[in-house]
Amino acid sequence: MTHMSAAQLADVEDPAWPRLLERINAVPGATPLPISPAQGLRTLESLQVTARSTLGALALNCAALIADHGWFRLLGGGGDGLPDLASSNRLSSDTHPQSPPFLLIGWDALGGRFAIDGGGLGVAPGEVCYFGPDTLQWDGLGGGHSAFVEAVLSGAMGETFADLRWSTWQSDVETMSLDQGFSTWPPPFSEEGRDLDHVSRRPVPLSELFYFYDEAAARLGLSGESPEPQLAPPSKRSAGKTE
Repeated sequence: MTHMSAAQLADVEDPAWPRLLERINAVPGATPLPISPAQGLRTLESLQVTARSTLGALALNCAALIADHGWFRLLGGGGDGLPDLASSNRLSSDTHPQSPPFLLIGWDALGGRFAIDGGGLGVAPGEVCYFGPDTLQWDGLGGGHSAFVEAVLSGAMGETFADLRWSTWQSDVETMSLDQGFSTWPPPFSEEGRDLDHVSRRPVPLSELFYFYDEAAARLGLSGESPEPQLAPPSKRSAGKTE
């Protein structure tokens, strides 16, 4: 595959950003974090996607997209304590890697992770998947990245994850920094921890949450890196399909 320069990837007809920004500006509480042009171009070149795609538009034009009172943190070019899409996936403009088995694209306030299946998650290539703190497994969400971003902005994705929220989640999340997530005890994957209104909650670095859930998945015979997917029951996620 021919390696394209940042300028080639950015200079395209019909870039996605103007339409996406118009959509973001119409959603209360959705915020694109600012980024320097140089950083955006570096991230775009490392990803090797064009600015015509939603993924490329986020990488080039914002550090991250924050939505739903800060519950969703969708990665872009990096900033404000959030990494960029390229470094999060160990991609570099100096190398010519094969397509990664999955592409991490963001996470939520509980430390659940979103990724595009590149074949390594076993769901469907191009589909956005979710590694949930309640299931410790990858679950396909039924659509690609553009549909996923639209579902986040429309509120449909918030409805899908209503069972992972509690009565004061909005005010709690708004006071938390973007590099933190809520640790709950008992944890969401335990029977005692499923009702999040009746657990203890405290903000911790997201890196601690990721490590904790990956370790828990390993102890239970699952994998936090590239597991054989065992989907959550239909009542958990199927209502949020992003077709």
